[in-house]
Amino acid sequence: MTQAPKPSTPNVAIIGGGPAGLMAAEVLSRAGIQVDLYDGMPSVGRKFLLAGVGGMNITHSEAFPAFLSRYAERAANIAPLLRAFGANELCEWIHGLGIDTFVGSSGRVFPTDMKAAPLLRAWLKRLRDAGVMIHTRHRWLGWNPDGSLLVTAADGEKTLRPTATLLALGGGSWSRLGSDGAWMLPLEQRGVGLAPLQPSNCGFEVQAWSDLMVSKFAGAPLKNIAIGLNDDVPRLGECVITATGIEGSLIYALSAPIREAINQHGSATIHLDLLPGRPVDKIQQALSKPRGSRSMAKHLHSQLGIDGVKAALLRELTPADCFSDPARLAQAIKALPLTLVKTRPLDEAISSAGGVTFEALDERLMLKQVPGVFCAGEMLDWEAPTGGYLLTACFASGRAAGLGMLEWLQRKD
Repeated sequence: MTQAPKPSTPNVAIIGGGPAGLMAAEVLSRAGIQVDLYDGMPSVGRKFLLAGVGGMNITHSEAFPAFLSRYAERAANIAPLLRAFGANELCEWIHGLGIDTFVGSSGRVFPTDMKAAPLLRAWLKRLRDAGVMIHTRHRWLGWNPDGSLLVTAADGEKTLRPTATLLALGGGSWSRLGSDGAWMLPLEQRGVGLAPLQPSNCGFEVQAWSDLMVSKFAGAPLKNIAIGLNDDVPRLGECVITATGIEGSLIYALSAPIREAINQHGSATIHLDLLPGRPVDKIQQALSKPRGSRSMAKHLHSQLGIDGVKAALLRELTPADCFSDPARLAQAIKALPLTLVKTRPLDEAISSAGGVTFEALDERLMLKQVPGVFCAGEMLDWEAPTGGYLLTACFASGRAAGLGMLEWLQRKD
């Protein structure tokens, strides 16, 4: 095991090369601090690049109160980070890299070319020009008994003794990109307060679909629908039927309350509105028209445009005698109950909930139990829906941690 000499001037080790770690590296290097960034993968920003496949949604243009509300019970903790570096500041920072942005029809903000790679290339050039040293294929294993960092690389284990450390190791999803949650154990051993990692922005499973649903409709999109949970106003959007249940953007937006309902009660029942543009009385009126010799399937199609996967869901989730009662069938079309019994596995989720609790950190995002060690990004205990909210908070927390480290280093001197 090689031993690194104790530095005479402040230097910082950043563990994790995602947006949070890279943003902290920028803050620190601009202040003249020597920064060494370590990442276990062959290159940095891998999850960032994959998130940009199909269109790099960097942030959202909605007003701050609505934006902040997306962080639910952790909004109060995220608020100071976003007030200092929110959507507008993030866009200005991107423009400073020579990347233009535009606002889509949904309010989401994208780079003009819709790609993540040019942004990451420009950013890494800036960091390297500022003196940031990036060490790939270096995986953090935890702490040695003397408090130094233990890192493994191709040439063996190494001991690091930085003046300060930032952990920006991501959550627990997409382990193939380096975000595997293995950091939970060494933090737990140091007495750091942690919330269990759970899937967020994830799909859900039903008890079992029929063979027909699996064979004919797994992968089928459900468009122009609304989904409600409990007494909340149903949300408009679309999702996808899977072989085990349901997933997609509309489900992801509701994943936190659905998951918590399952945690508390063992299942959660959502209600699908298959025709959100039509009131129930108009649907009942259309269903009450004589259908003569036509089948119910043809009647649903001709009167209401319901066919394909929507018709299959009606058959799957509605008692047979309901189809002879226009009033009951109309109610089912407007609020079709679907019971979900568990999340899909954490590694399939877009993001994760849980991690280092804010109560375990001071206002600088430093661990109270481990002075000189800071945390940022998705490994903190917060979650948000897709739409740019995840990335914005990762950038903002990385910047805040970088500034917190500067303050701590100045006070330490």
